[in-house]
Amino acid sequence: MNSISYSPMALNDLDEIWEYIALELSAPDAAQKTVSGILDAVDRLNEHSKLGSPLYFEDGLFSGYRYVRYNEYLAFYRLSGNNVKVDRIIYGRRDYMKVLFGGL
Repeated sequence: MNSISYSPMALNDLDEIWEYIALELSAPDAAQKTVSGILDAVDRLNEHSKLGSPLYFEDGLFSGYRYVRYNEYLAFYRLSGNNVKVDRIIYGRRDYMKVLFGGL
C-alpha cells in the first residue's frame, strides 16, 4: 500500500475547481461529483502507483510526472518509494506543461 499526499497547490487546485463549478456555473452537485471523482481517481494509486500515464517532454525525456485523469481533469503526481505526491490538478485543455514547468 502506498501513501498519498497532496501539495498545497494541488489542494488549492481542488478548491478552485469546486468553486468554479459550484459558484460560477451554479452547479454545486456537479462540483462535488467532480472533486469526488478526482479524489477517487487518485485513491486508486494506493494499490497501483504506476496506474497513471507517464508524462514525457516533446523530446521523449520522462518528466518525472505521471498522471491520472478524471473527465477533463489531470492529477499530476510523482513517486518516491511508496509515496505518491500529487503536485497539481489541472484542467486538461490548459497548457499543463507550461503550468508544471514554466517556460521550459
